[in-house]
Amino acid sequence: MAFEGLSEKLSAAFKKLRGKGRLSEADVKEAMREIRLALLEADVSFKVVKQFVAQVTEKAVGADVLEALSPAQQIIKIVNQELTELMGGSAAKLAIASKPPTVVMMVGLQGAGKTTNGAKLAGLMKKQNGKRPLLAACDIYRPAAIQQLEVVGKQLDIPVFQMGQTNPVDIAKAAVEHATAHGNDMVFLDTAGRLHVDEALMDELRNIKAAVAPTEILLVVDAMVGQDAVNAAKAFDDALDIDGVVLTKLDGDARGGAALSVKAVTGKPIKFVGMGEKLDQIEVFHPDRMASRILGMGDMLSLIEKAEQNFDQQKALELQEKLRKNKFTLTDFYDQMKQLKNMGSLTEIAGMLPGVKASDLEGVGMDQKLLQRMEAIILSMTPAEREDPKLLNSSRKKRIAAGSGTQVVDINRLLKQFDMLQAMTKQFSGGKMPKNLRKMMGKKGRGGFPGMGGMPF
Repeated sequence: MAFEGLSEKLSAAFKKLRGKGRLSEADVKEAMREIRLALLEADVSFKVVKQFVAQVTEKAVGADVLEALSPAQQIIKIVNQELTELMGGSAAKLAIASKPPTVVMMVGLQGAGKTTNGAKLAGLMKKQNGKRPLLAACDIYRPAAIQQLEVVGKQLDIPVFQMGQTNPVDIAKAAVEHATAHGNDMVFLDTAGRLHVDEALMDELRNIKAAVAPTEILLVVDAMVGQDAVNAAKAFDDALDIDGVVLTKLDGDARGGAALSVKAVTGKPIKFVGMGEKLDQIEVFHPDRMASRILGMGDMLSLIEKAEQNFDQQKALELQEKLRKNKFTLTDFYDQMKQLKNMGSLTEIAGMLPGVKASDLEGVGMDQKLLQRMEAIILSMTPAEREDPKLLNSSRKKRIAAGSGTQVVDINRLLKQFDMLQAMTKQFSGGKMPKNLRKMMGKKGRGGFPGMGGMPF
C-alpha cells in the first residue's frame, strides 16, 4: 500500500508525544528528527525534507495550543496541513478547452505507462464527465504500441485514431481534425517515450506541441522509481512546460517519496494517480485526502466515492426492500459478492479506514479462489434453485457440483453460510439487534469473518 512505511514511522513518532502533557522545544525537535528520517527513508528529496521540517518546527514551536487539542494533536494538525500543502494544497482539475476538442498530450519515459493511463484517463472522462474521447496513436517507434492502444480502446469502448508508421506531428494534427469532424470533444495523444531523456525525444514532443497547441500536457511518471521520477519530471517540465503529472503504480510503492517531492520540485501538481492495473483504477489526486491517509486518519470521502461508483443504486434499494421482507436470495448474495469485488482489494479498502494499517491485515484477505468457487456454484444453479435453496436435493447438488467443477461438500458449506446470513438478516429486518452480535464482533478470527463460519474473508 502507498506510504505504508512512512505512515508507520510517523505514527511511532506521534505516539511518543501523546504521553506528554506539555511539550518542550526539545520534545518538538526530537519528533522532527524522527519525521525527517521517516521522510528520507520514504525517498523524499533531501531539499524538500529540509524545508518541510523547518516549516513544521517553526509553526510547532511558536504555536498556541488550542484548548480543544493536546500538544501532540496540535503537532499532528500542523504536519497534516504542511503535508497537504507539500502535495499541492487542493485537487487540480483537468483544463477543458472553451472550444472543443480538448487536446491532452500524454508524455513521459518508456515504461511509465503512458498508453494505458492515457486510455484510463479517457475512460474516466467518459464515465464521470460524459465526454466523447478519441485516442490518437502518435507512438510510431515502440513495437506494438498502436496495437496496445487499440486493445485498451476496445475494452473501454473508445475509438482509436491511427495512421501507421508516419510522422507523429501529422498524426496529431489529423487526429484533432478527425475529432472535430466526428464530434469527439477530447483527444488524448499517446506520444513516444525513450528509456532516458534525450534531445531527439524532446524535439519531437516540442514539434507536436507547436502543431496542435494542446490544452493540457500531462507527464506520466512511475512512482516505483522514486527520485528518478522527480528528476524526469523536472527535465520534461524544463523542455515542455508541462501542466500536471499522472503518477502511476502508487499502489505498489510503499515509500511514496515521488508523490511528496514532485510538486515541490517542479511546481506542477499531481492531477491523477494510477492505483492498480485495471482500466478503471485511476483517480483524481486529492492532497488533503492523501495527507490524511499518510497520518493514519483514513480517507472516508474516497471510500464513499468508490462505493458510489461500484454499487448499483437501484439494486441497493431492491435489496433493502428484500431484507425488510426477509426475501434475501442466493442471487442477491451473488450480486453483493460481485459488487464488493469491484471495489478492489480488502487492503486497499481498509487503507481508507481511520486507524487501519495494511500490516494489521497481514494474513487476512479476500480468498479469491473461494469466491470464484462460490460464484461457479451459484451460477450453475437454475433461477428457481437460487430463489429457493430448499429445492436442492442430493441429485441436484451432484449436478451443480459437476457443472461448477466443485464437490458436494463445497455446496453444503455455501448453503450453511447462506443460512447463517439469512438468520442474521431476519433478526435485523425485525428491528432487533442479535443478542450474540456483540460477542461475534469481539472475536478475533484470522482467515475467517468472525462468527460467519468461514466466509471468504
